[in-house]
Amino acid sequence: QVQLVESGGGLVQAGGSLRLSCAASGRSISNYNVGWFRQAPGKEREFVIAITWSGSSTYYAGSVKGRFTISRDNAKNTVYLQMNSLKPEDTAVYYCAAGSNGGNYYNPQLYGYWGQGTQVTVSS
Repeated sequence: QVQLVESGGGLVQAGGSLRLSCAASGRSISNYNVGWFRQAPGKEREFVIAITWSGSSTYYAGSVKGRFTISRDNAKNTVYLQMNSLKPEDTAVYYCAAGSNGGNYYNPQLYGYWGQGTQVTVSS
């Protein structure tokens, strides 16, 4: 199994940036597709962004395209979410998830492993 731990969340003003990290242990993250999801209070968990195990493909929610990027450093067993031009509506708990199968990367059911989440709060 792979264990995932997110970090890097916090409070930021609108227009600011944050970089979230998803550190893996137990197995190499290089074998997994990795996605980021978020859940705001009172809302369902929603897809944000994903990267395939090879790094050759990335997938974005329309709401973050052009502002968020995902990258992976397999040597550090870590995947990063760079968030720029943050908006108050980006406020949520952000979760990273890993899965070994391909398919619909927007679907949380594709991912078998989840971290505990990190809070991101964007003030206006």
